Amino acid sequence: MLDFEYCAPTHVVFGKHAVERIGELVTDQNCKKVLIHYGGGSAKRSGLLDRVTTALEQSQISYILLGGVVPNPRLSLVREGIELCKREGVDFILAVGGGSVIDSSKAIAYGIANDGDVWDFYSKKRVPQACAPVGAVLTIAAAGSEMSNSSVITNEDGWLKRGLNCELCRCKFAIMDPTLTYTLPPYQTASGAADIMMHTMERYFTQVDTLNLTDAIAENLLKSVMRDVTAALNDPEDYDARAGLMWASSLSHNGLTGCGTDGGDWSCHQLEHELGGKYDIAHGAGLCAVWSSWARTVMPTNPSRFAKFAVHVMDVQPGADDTETANLGIDAMERFFESIGMPTRINQMGIDLTEEDMRELAYKCSFMDTRKIGRFLPLDKQAIYTIYQKAKA
Repeated sequence: MLDFEYCAPTHVVFGKHAVERIGELVTDQNCKKVLIHYGGGSAKRSGLLDRVTTALEQSQISYILLGGVVPNPRLSLVREGIELCKREGVDFILAVGGGSVIDSSKAIAYGIANDGDVWDFYSKKRVPQACAPVGAVLTIAAAGSEMSNSSVITNEDGWLKRGLNCELCRCKFAIMDPTLTYTLPPYQTASGAADIMMHTMERYFTQVDTLNLTDAIAENLLKSVMRDVTAALNDPEDYDARAGLMWASSLSHNGLTGCGTDGGDWSCHQLEHELGGKYDIAHGAGLCAVWSSWARTVMPTNPSRFAKFAVHVMDVQPGADDTETANLGIDAMERFFESIGMPTRINQMGIDLTEEDMRELAYKCSFMDTRKIGRFLPLDKQAIYTIYQKAKA
């Protein structure tokens, strides 16, 4: 195992009626004015937005609203939010929603705390030096942004989807009430669970010697998510299942499942970012669509790692050797994705990739042929193209 540092500073308030703590938690931030950032109409229709604004009013906290966040959150709205916050004197961002809303909130927070264009940070031209404080009221178990150091934004100019990892953006608090996820459509529930799993699997597939405890945490988190998403799809108001998914969302992406490793591979996320940026697909679904093609491509470099995954996570009976066991595990994961309604190929999302499309995606994913992605087996532009080709249909 490798030496590591672990930081998880977010104050979590978890459980039924956790939203009632919002006034107290925001008051503790000693802010002058809050931007409540949210997505579409669900926050209004459910009454959650009213509950949040009422709590702030009762605590005599000034606020303004900015909705309109969409999946694969847009840079244009981030820039609008930055201008609004600077004009209104906002010094705290409250995200009410899922990962897209939290990511957009983090980007706005970077923008109001630093000079220049916020996109410079996501395009790796500059490193942020500050970030306004952010809090979250979580409404979907998926991205883990409520406890992570990550955010991902899509630039409509070229439809580039890019991520930024920086400790400055970690949420000051996260309110997690599993009952807020009861009304999620099944596809969103399943896609969110897939995202949770992939955050752990990206860290799990590493070439370095790992800490057995870290592996055990990751393996059991994955099995827990598989069990809970199946239960939640069968009964959307199964509180224990929803709670398990919501807590797993945070633990999968706050660094816990990567302690002692090299940080993980992350190729599948890079592959999906290009698909999500171009075709605006659900992130978890896109990850499922490319995972097995990536896995079969890289597995021969270390079949024992995939064999361990097959036995410990997918409950596969070992085959004649590690390679056979590894392939059985990949097959089993594909079947699981299918069982919860997730795609295992890109065309199952209604996308018919052309040769030109795949070349473009590979070119963008390799940052215009200037980088390789991944650590388990670094992939150049041609290898990226080959995976898109395998994952097409």
